[in-house]
Parts: sequence; structure tokens; C-alpha cells
Amino acid sequence: MKTIELLAPAGSFEKAKIAYLYGADAVYCGTSSLSLRARADMQEDDLENTIRYAHEIGKKIYVTLNIFAWDDKYEEIISMAKKLEELKPDGIIAADVGVIEALKEYAPSVPINISTQANIISLQDCKFWHQNGAKRVIMAREMNKEQLKYIMENKPKDLEVEIFVHGAICFAFSGRCFLSDFLSCRSANLGDCVQSCRWSYNIYAEEKNNPGEMMPIETNEYGTSIFSSKDLCLIKELPEIIDMGIDSLKIEGRLKTEYYIASVINAYRNAIDDYQKDPEHYDDRKYFKELEKVKTRGLTTFYFNDRKNKDIQEYSGRQYNENYEFGGKVVEYNKDKSTIEIRNKLQVGDVLEIIVPYQIEPYTFTICELWNEETNEPIKEVSPGVKGQKVKIKLPIECQKDWIIRKKKN
Repeated sequence: MKTIELLAPAGSFEKAKIAYLYGADAVYCGTSSLSLRARADMQEDDLENTIRYAHEIGKKIYVTLNIFAWDDKYEEIISMAKKLEELKPDGIIAADVGVIEALKEYAPSVPINISTQANIISLQDCKFWHQNGAKRVIMAREMNKEQLKYIMENKPKDLEVEIFVHGAICFAFSGRCFLSDFLSCRSANLGDCVQSCRWSYNIYAEEKNNPGEMMPIETNEYGTSIFSSKDLCLIKELPEIIDMGIDSLKIEGRLKTEYYIASVINAYRNAIDDYQKDPEHYDDRKYFKELEKVKTRGLTTFYFNDRKNKDIQEYSGRQYNENYEFGGKVVEYNKDKSTIEIRNKLQVGDVLEIIVPYQIEPYTFTICELWNEETNEPIKEVSPGVKGQKVKIKLPIECQKDWIIRKKKN
């Protein structure tokens, strides 16, 4: 069976390391000014360190340079292209044809992957980009499986195909949106989206017999999130995707937490490996159960199975998980008192789950004791006061540095 790449988001060097630890074959990342995540914690030094780290451990890394650039951005773009020519990432993700031409000139040895922002939806699109130097195309999220199968059967053999299988979906077509810039003067196409589509809106209709009188149309007193999409989840469709020969499965979420990355990547890593080892007994339920624990919106297959699917909008606007949250990250393991960096309040009696890399079932245990990280004095609870707040705890199994711990809320 063809090897398929699991591609993870990395909004920082630390998140890249977590993604690799939990089974990602590759990550994608970019500097805040030139990728579509202006608030990602990734500067040039971090990018350089991430590229070097990836290659040291035998993994891949793709650099996003996928903004739609005004002319005043090209001095920075050319400078970055020259830098990437030296650093040799495994590919550069771009969509703007001007940027792509600059990459061909100033980073000629680095493969070009065409971003989903280019709205690639047809075999003809694929052929065009292949003829113009692309190694890989990242298909629009709006495509269904029949369209993808047709492309896989007819595309140039050396052209790689990447699709999104999990994460946030934009209200706009493949992320090409001007709503944020229109409402907040923060351009999504320059990586500074304010996520206007996630806001709640109140809608009014003018009464027919009383011009000027506006009647509210709303689902409740808080309005409705009419533009807000559910999150994409194709874990159940994974066998079909692998069988059709897709080259890379992409997870969205460069601004997500290390906890989210660990949970999602671990679920897809196990699902891919289990299906490829024993396709006849593949059961998606255990992987979906893990993804449900980390979701903050509803999940949808979008248009993958059905172009007429209407179950894609998150009208409630919810962006939280009432059952689980990020507990902490292992800093140092000790059989008696391990040190973890906490992310939410922990107290004696809490139920925690250790997310074990390459193992789908987490290890569940109850906190029996906590100790102050500096004094070793017993304590009953600890809350995040400052960034990097730590506590000592007895872990029930031997853990490695950076393993993620989930907290059950109810």
C-alpha cells in the first residue's frame, strides 16, 4: 500500500516538536508576516531552527509563503526566498503567482507546493500548475471524493496531491475571503483574519406595511452564527482517501494548542497505521472518540461525500469543549514526583488522561497528590498564574518529555 504523509500544523517551534513526537511525517509553518497566520509564534530564527530540527530527525517541513502580496511586500519575500534556498525546506507553499515567480528565481532548488488558496478544483488546474513547475497541489476543501478520484486517475504521475482532512473551514471558498478586511481592516489574505464568520449576527427585516420598522430575525436573544462553519473531519473516510492514492493528509490549526495538535495527530497517525496494517478490520469509532474529546465545534464531512450536504454550519457559535481541556505537558519524568507544566487548574481528585504517542487509548488516572514545584510541599490544587506554571505529580506510567496530559472536566 502506498505510503501516505500525515502533515501537521506548526505555529511555533515547540508545536512542531509536539507534532513530530505524536506521529506527523511533516509539518507546515511560516513566519507571521508572510504566511496566512499573522499571529503564529514563528519568527525567522524559529523557522530556521524548525527546519534544521526536522531534518535532523528525518522528518519533512514545508514553509508557507502563501499571502497575496502587495508590491511593498516583495523585498521581504525575495529576502525570505534567498534564505530558504540556503535552508532547503522540503517545499514552499504559495498561491500568489507573483510570489511563485519570485520563488522560481530566488529559491530555484526548493519545490513549490500550490496552496489551497489557489482554489484548485479541476484536472486542468492540476495540469496548469504542473506545467508551471509545481511539485504538489493542495486541493480546495470544497471538492468531493468523485472529483478527487478522477484527478488521481488522470493527473501527471509525478504531481503530488494533498488534501485537508481535519480542522476549521472558512465561510469563503478555500479561504479566499474579504469579510475580515471589510469589517475590521484586517486582511485574511495577508494572514490577519479576525474570523468575522465566527461572530454572532442579528438580522432584521423591514416590515412590509411599515416602511422603516425593522423586525429582528434571530434564533435566540444572542443572535445566530449564520456564517460559522463546523470543523472538517474525514477520519471515517480515511480508507477511501488512502485507497485513491492521495499523497498527503493535512491537518489545519497553526494557532491551535499543543494539546489539540497532539490529540488530532495521534488519532490520525493510529488510524493510518492501523488501516494500512489490517484494512479488513479497520474501525473508525475509537479514533473518532478521541477527536470528539478535543473538538470545540461540531464536526462535518463538508462536501466530501455529498455536494448537497447542508450539515456544515455551526449556528450556536460554540467554541469550547464542555468535557475535556488541556491539563498540562510533561517537563521531567520521575517515578515518584514528575514535573508538569500546567495549562488549566488541577486539583487532587481530578481525572487526567495521558495521551501516549502512537497509542490510541489514553492512560487514565486520578490525581492523588500534588506538590509545589519549588518547595516540594503537598498542595491540594494549582492554577495557572504565570506562563510556564509547574507542579509536581505522581504519574502512573513512565512518560517522556513533552507528552501531553488531558483533563476530564466532568
